[in-house]
Amino acid sequence: MSEHSSPDNRHGGGPEPEPIRFFGTTWVGHDGGYGLRRAGVAVGSLAAAFGGAFVLRFAYEGLAVAKVGSFVNVLVVVMFAVCSAIAFRKTWESFTRRPLGSAAEDSLRGLKAIGFIGSLIAYFLRSLSEAPGEKLRREEYETACAQYAKKRRGTRSGNPAARRPKNGKSGRN
Repeated sequence: MSEHSSPDNRHGGGPEPEPIRFFGTTWVGHDGGYGLRRAGVAVGSLAAAFGGAFVLRFAYEGLAVAKVGSFVNVLVVVMFAVCSAIAFRKTWESFTRRPLGSAAEDSLRGLKAIGFIGSLIAYFLRSLSEAPGEKLRREEYETACAQYAKKRRGTRSGNPAARRPKNGKSGRN
């Protein structure tokens, strides 16, 4: 999570919320057309999933025209189904926790690309309740704000007049 401590941010130098694709930082206060954006993401991802399925149907018909055999037809259907299920699961998990960044995640990139319909459906379903990834980012942002507030309270506690100078000498003559 990125924390910026610039004095000109709206939180008085504290952590800034991380933007979400298509939403920016409107997810924090649900302002700036947040509802319309969520509806747009839902409609867009569902339309893209239907469009992708339509294109895959043409690919399947191409296999039938080529007469490659029923084994290859079944293999292609199973491959897209499995890849879509994996892509759905990994996309759904990415909304609730950060990816580990391991080599295993990188090796699944091809499977997730093949199963893009699963990812689009996950986006659609999540956008019905919140911006995809909002819950995770909200938890991280609230934790960062709480830590920042605690840190600021900790540095301002006590009576500043009662503190000793850092050089060990008193300020009085």
